[in-house]
Amino acid sequence: MAYTFISGATGGIGKAFARLCAEKGYDLFITGRSQEKLDALKKELLSLNRSIAVEAVACQLTDEQDRERLLAAADAADVKFERVIHVAGVDIQKAFEEYTKEKVIFQIRVNVEATISLTHALLKRGAPMKEIVTISSMSGVTPMPYFALYSATKGALTSFFTSLRLELKGRVKVTTVLPGGVPTRPDIVKDIENQGLWGKLSAKSPEYVAKKSLKAVQRNKAILIPGFFNRFLYFVMKITPRAISMRFIARRWKKQTKDAF
Repeated sequence: MAYTFISGATGGIGKAFARLCAEKGYDLFITGRSQEKLDALKKELLSLNRSIAVEAVACQLTDEQDRERLLAAADAADVKFERVIHVAGVDIQKAFEEYTKEKVIFQIRVNVEATISLTHALLKRGAPMKEIVTISSMSGVTPMPYFALYSATKGALTSFFTSLRLELKGRVKVTTVLPGGVPTRPDIVKDIENQGLWGKLSAKSPEYVAKKSLKAVQRNKAILIPGFFNRFLYFVMKITPRAISMRFIARRWKKQTKDAF
């Protein structure tokens, strides 16, 4: 059986993808940090579509051995993957000097190491892979003082998967998604509200992002920026001298800190 793999499945965007895929009749292999939350989501997905199969395996993506255990669980269930949706991510926001050593490593491992290493492992399994969707961020378009590590990790994902798309041309469709604000947790909702009209125009629901993402990968679109205002911001960020955009960003983000993980 060919499954759709979703990391970060119990978060807001991950759940939106899982529900949409269930409605489409895709068999699912979902992972997240909490087995209890995964089991609850599995029950919900099966209630949406009784004809699908759902495997739910908890995994600490920062742990290489736990990632190996995740893959072993897929082997034990004879799961083959035709679609991979990378959602798991960590969005700590603060001055870099205020990080602990553990949080530096944690964010890099979740956002970059786990995503790329799982992609490599799943591609090497010889399964009939058809599509890869990766949730990056508008924050990765330009360096962002006081959000520097998150911005750098998301920029790395955009660069990597855009390159991988060409390597896999004709075999696997690869789409990288750059959302703006997505109201998935209370702290993110508050961030969006604090940005005023800017945040309101940029924000898109998890359901909107998931729906547009699946359509984009089916069309083999390299980059998806959900929402007209975000596409406008992307254009402005690309043509604005970096020194100017970074000073503007620093003034905005210096006043806010967030460590939700």
